[in-house]
Amino acid sequence: MRHSTWLLLAISLLCPPAIAAQAIQNVTLRRAQQAFDNLDYRQALSLGQASLRERLTGFERARAYELLGFTYSGMDSILKAVDAFKQVVLIEPERDLDPTRTSPKALSAFQVALTQILVVRQLRVDSVEFIGGQGAVAMRYTVTQPSRGVTRITGGGGGLGSMRIDSTVANGQVNIRWPARTPSGDPVPAGNYNVVVEATVGQNSFSTSQPIRVTHGAVDTLPHLTSLPGYTYLPETEVPPKSWRPMGLALVYTGIALAGTSALSHGDLGSASMREGGMIGGGIVLAGFVMTLKKPAPQPARGNILYNSLLREQITRRNTEIAQENTRRRQQVALSVVALPRAGGGR
Repeated sequence: MRHSTWLLLAISLLCPPAIAAQAIQNVTLRRAQQAFDNLDYRQALSLGQASLRERLTGFERARAYELLGFTYSGMDSILKAVDAFKQVVLIEPERDLDPTRTSPKALSAFQVALTQILVVRQLRVDSVEFIGGQGAVAMRYTVTQPSRGVTRITGGGGGLGSMRIDSTVANGQVNIRWPARTPSGDPVPAGNYNVVVEATVGQNSFSTSQPIRVTHGAVDTLPHLTSLPGYTYLPETEVPPKSWRPMGLALVYTGIALAGTSALSHGDLGSASMREGGMIGGGIVLAGFVMTLKKPAPQPARGNILYNSLLREQITRRNTEIAQENTRRRQQVALSVVALPRAGGGR
């Protein structure tokens, strides 16, 4: 029982996840895998080496070297395990081992192999949208040895050809921001491009690439204003409040008329004058009352007229600025950069 448990644990720690997850067509390599699963390291080693002398796909060749790396790790031949893992990385630069399913010996040998060869790994280009001249495309990659890394953009249209966008000496992760502009300052033409990173140290060099697509779009323009937020036009005329002045004047005039009539009543005119004076006074009071009830005519509101004039000036000035901004925007380009699927690493 203990032997079975130990066997399952060893297989889970040593078995390469990619070998178990994908089908292998080569018969010799499949037999080598089966021998490794049975912990028959000598048979796995012999069959694995024999499979490399046969016709294998790139995937199968990488799996064969990986199987040798795990086998040598299980046999404590760490230097040979490192050499086998070097070949794996050269074939598949993006290859990583799952630390939760890999034995410490094999994982350590794989990490040593990474430091002993020059490869560029994990090249990533972020998809992004921005206005030309106001943003940048974020890129990053990892180089396994101190080396000179040169990043170029190739392909596309407009006769761009090959354009260097970065050159640096680094070891580990390198971060780049590309404004997507030509040397003249214009946005790069729309089209499909390749981001190519080449690392060089001495006589050794390694390159990898990531295809991207650049598309152009129009920049949205601003609408013209008909009003300012928070401000509204005020009425330029206003109706004054009702006034009792006509009625007051009518009463005053009536009083004067009655007083004059009363003074004349002591003369020859007599009561006839009083009667006529009363009639005149009543007419004046009635006219004053009618004038008081009449709705006043609208009058210009000078304060509101001045306020509306200032508001129109502000809107006109703002629309002039918007027109200038829209003229500038129509000359701009909205860039969209999208990373495309890539086949893998290169040499």
